[in-house]
Amino acid sequence: MGSIDMTYLFTSSEGRISRQQWWIGIGILVAIWLISAVLLGRDGLIPFIIGILILLAGIMLHIKRCHDRGKSGWWCLLLLIPFVGFIWAIIDLGVLPGSVGINEYGSDPLDTE
Repeated sequence: MGSIDMTYLFTSSEGRISRQQWWIGIGILVAIWLISAVLLGRDGLIPFIIGILILLAGIMLHIKRCHDRGKSGWWCLLLLIPFVGFIWAIIDLGVLPGSVGINEYGSDPLDTE
């Protein structure tokens, strides 16, 4: 898989990422959230700003993973539905493979050529 460009992973909605990159990104965001909650608490301006940044980074991850599945990033709106959105994300983004080869959102992230 090689190295992961963290800036691209968390700040861009363009392109595609693999399931492995998605899970790594989710793990990093959860770790950041847990560490900031322990060190700074959950109330106040700084934890709020960190939470907003984590939310935006997560949206970028989900959009790129939707692109890998051949879907528009608008599918991420399913995450707004309690419980259903979580289950959808785990199954569709975290378990099912992406489309093979080039699609309208870019080249296959697993393509080694």
